[in-house]
Amino acid sequence: MILLILLLVPFVGLVGQPLSSVNPAARRTMETANLAAFGITFVLSLVLAAQVLASGPVSLWSGFLYADSLSALVCLLTASVALVCSVYAVGYLREDERSGAFDQEGDTAAAKLRKYYSLTPLFVFAMLLVALANNLGLMWVAIEGTTLASVFLVTFYGKRTSLEAAWKYAMIGGVGLAMALFGTVLAYYAGHRLPASDTIGGLNWSVLAGHAASLDKTTMRLAFILALLGYGTKAGLAPMHTWKPDAYSEAPVPAAAILSSAMLNCALYGLIRFYILTSRCLGPQFPGGLLLIFGMLSMGISVPFILVQRNFRRLLAYHTIDHAGIMVTALGVGGKLASLALMLHMTYHTVAKSLLFLCAGNVSQHFKTDLFDKVKGGVIRVMPVTGAVFLMAMLAIIGMPPFSLFQSEFLILRAAFAGGHYLATALFVLFGTGIFAGALLHVGSLVLGPSDEAPVAVLRPWRDYSMLTLAVVLVVIGFWLPVPLLDLIRGAARVVTGD
Repeated sequence: MILLILLLVPFVGLVGQPLSSVNPAARRTMETANLAAFGITFVLSLVLAAQVLASGPVSLWSGFLYADSLSALVCLLTASVALVCSVYAVGYLREDERSGAFDQEGDTAAAKLRKYYSLTPLFVFAMLLVALANNLGLMWVAIEGTTLASVFLVTFYGKRTSLEAAWKYAMIGGVGLAMALFGTVLAYYAGHRLPASDTIGGLNWSVLAGHAASLDKTTMRLAFILALLGYGTKAGLAPMHTWKPDAYSEAPVPAAAILSSAMLNCALYGLIRFYILTSRCLGPQFPGGLLLIFGMLSMGISVPFILVQRNFRRLLAYHTIDHAGIMVTALGVGGKLASLALMLHMTYHTVAKSLLFLCAGNVSQHFKTDLFDKVKGGVIRVMPVTGAVFLMAMLAIIGMPPFSLFQSEFLILRAAFAGGHYLATALFVLFGTGIFAGALLHVGSLVLGPSDEAPVAVLRPWRDYSMLTLAVVLVVIGFWLPVPLLDLIRGAARVVTGD
């Protein structure tokens, strides 16, 4: 029953929606409902993880909803990001309203607030459904639902550039998900000779995975190619990545943080489910080879755009493309070590990338720009807390020891070298060096560079305390992971390897 409750709780965030104008009391009601919904969602995701660790997979309605360790990990990461961003959004949206950002185009401030606090619960619900849907068709519907909810968040400010970004996101994402739909249909056809294949359970992932060796091999080969192109588009893998920098730079920062971490995890989750089916049917070489190609391409194509980048939110978007490539590379390498590294990297990246977007949001709101040359530098002098955390989070995301992403990237390299993927290993190091140099140069100059004299910014509790909470988590997980979380990560890795 916990699966159903977990899916329904985000809708608590819709309870406080006013029907007329938004006054201070109505705004506080919306904020409270949003915080309560995502706080309860986080607690329930912890309960689900504990149940999965204690007694194995949890299912409902004859397996229609299903959660194993991989599902529980994705739900926990999604709920964590949603909760932190809901806290940050309170201060962020109040600051936007105070500065007049809501009045620049189109809708009133009341309409903007209703839009944000209505769409985010739907967005989170869709992402949770992705992880809990055993039926591959329902999983596809849920991933499509994340697009429908988030595309309107990209249009949030109503500017011409926002509409262009949303249009690009919808069109490219729509084409990608159409291919994923064909891949899902072909996966169903590949198992048409299985028992109960003529029922709704015939498309359940747990059923197909249990009989993967009996699936039609030619059909599964084509199904995986289409799923890779479809869900790879959603994840922002190159060359299907072009929507990502525009969408991330136009959406409100709390929504961009969710897009860059939780939604990326959901897209990769769909891809992982198809990889497991295909590797059990055909062996790991076929899907692994394709994943390595797309992983290396995504890492490589990010390098020049990061080196010449002028907009720090777009820089974070290209960095997300790079990390999508890193995780797909780990999946393509395969094996126990690479699968563990993948789940560790997914966890660490979720924390670090969310933190980077919150820092970027603080800088953007204070200086009223996302451009490096307009801020010039000296963020640490004007915003000491934000500047210090921004630089620390960037050092973490580019893999500097002792931060956690160094550990996961080192494990990926070790697994790739041990598996004989020498070219991939060399390219991984080469592209990683380029990303390291470009990102550190830009953000280092932004934070530590010379600047005009300016008064020190005051702390904004909702924004800065949520940012500091994530910063503490990022530092702690570099040295210590709670045993239950580590067990969950190991369990998710075993789901990938089939152990």
